[in-house]
Amino acid sequence: MQLLYLIDASVYIFRAWFSIDDSLVDDAGDPANAVYGYGNFLLDLLEDATPEHALAAFDESLTTCFRNDAYPGYKANRPEAPEDLKRQIAICQQLTRALGVTALSSDRYEADDLIGTVAHRFRDDGFSMRYLTSDKDYAQLLESGDRLVDASGRRTMDAHTVTDALGVRADQVPDLLGLAGDSVDNIPGVPGIGPKTAQVLLAHLGDLEGIYARLDTVPTLPLRGAARMRRLLEEHRETAFLSRELATIRRDAPLDPIQDTIHVADADPQALAALPLPERVRRRAARRIDNGDAHALVGH
Repeated sequence: MQLLYLIDASVYIFRAWFSIDDSLVDDAGDPANAVYGYGNFLLDLLEDATPEHALAAFDESLTTCFRNDAYPGYKANRPEAPEDLKRQIAICQQLTRALGVTALSSDRYEADDLIGTVAHRFRDDGFSMRYLTSDKDYAQLLESGDRLVDASGRRTMDAHTVTDALGVRADQVPDLLGLAGDSVDNIPGVPGIGPKTAQVLLAHLGDLEGIYARLDTVPTLPLRGAARMRRLLEEHRETAFLSRELATIRRDAPLDPIQDTIHVADADPQALAALPLPERVRRRAARRIDNGDAHALVGH
């Protein structure tokens, strides 16, 4: 079985940005807390898992995604990234490529859409996926042999344990979010319906189409206020389907990856030397380079 490691890079960048003091600087004297956290995560992965195939996807914009066309309020609750964070994100992308890992981004598609598309295209080539993220939405991509590894590294999920974690099957995750919404991404869902109610509805009726085809049976389900649930569903049908659309990871983003784009290549010493990096990240990166070039990189 071939493994393809798919990295939701923004998760690790933001985690480092908020958790590591910005007094940590690179060798140019600029704040490098996000680069430090992300760089060490990526080097840990390359050293510990020694993947032959990997790819990282980065979120590029909060306002230009195709989902904003359908629903302008999508992620409108999130502030725009500060300029220094944008600077560090750009360095993280360059560092990823310099370490031999493909980095993808798009102003129209989010990181999860890019990852979903790559997974879809390479599954037929015999790859099983390792999704590295803390975003539960990725659970909808899980198929047999796949695993979702939380950003902390302490929790994993596969296609068989999704139900234990989220209360629904992997293929029902978009329906769950369509009903219950998602406050993190400002997806509205159906007002008055939370995850527990949504889980019961989906357990009995399958998906949104099944729920709305058998709306008259909702009052008979083992739900508190079931008659009210029926009325809410009827009143907010359009919002439920819109919310599911917003929560569905695309698998057809306009990318043309070829086999070489997922192959982990040798590190590029010249590209690494040109980057402003924290000392520890630079020294660890040097260990991935032939001795002569490594000495030049450390002495940069």
